[in-house]
Amino acid sequence: MRILSVLRGDGRISMAALADKVNVSRASVYNRVEQMIAAGIITGFSAQVAPALVGLQVCALVFVTVHPQSWHRFREGILQMPDVEYCAITTGEHDAMLLIRALDIGGIHDFVTGVVAARPEVKSVVSVVVLDEVVRKSYVLPSDIPNRTGMANRLGMTRFTTAGNGRDAAAR
Repeated sequence: MRILSVLRGDGRISMAALADKVNVSRASVYNRVEQMIAAGIITGFSAQVAPALVGLQVCALVFVTVHPQSWHRFREGILQMPDVEYCAITTGEHDAMLLIRALDIGGIHDFVTGVVAARPEVKSVVSVVVLDEVVRKSYVLPSDIPNRTGMANRLGMTRFTTAGNGRDAAAR
């Protein structure tokens, strides 16, 4: 996990510098990185790009509801859309969420109405323009997640409390 944490911050770090940061030998770090690549834990290395600085000024989330029995065609269609930066199949009101970027708001409109909504498997589309991207991580590690034990009885902003002694019998 320490190796992954360091690589998240600097994917171009040398094996020697990585070994120094995680306090293991260079050979051991090299072997562990190679093992993580072979196991599919590390799926690749890439540059992080500031979208606005390359001209992609607008970002939007597009929530899509798909007609039943058309998932396969929908998934295949999404894979052919270069505008889509991220797609997740979701639960709840919508079936999928797309993250898209464009040069301007007109580009978002053209893509949502002319490409996504025009697909025959799409039942409805709701788009939301992103005003500010507050957190953007390439990935989250288990060590990033704080221990929240003791909060298990909370549901949303409401605290769940069990019925008091004898009160559960009143419901019968």
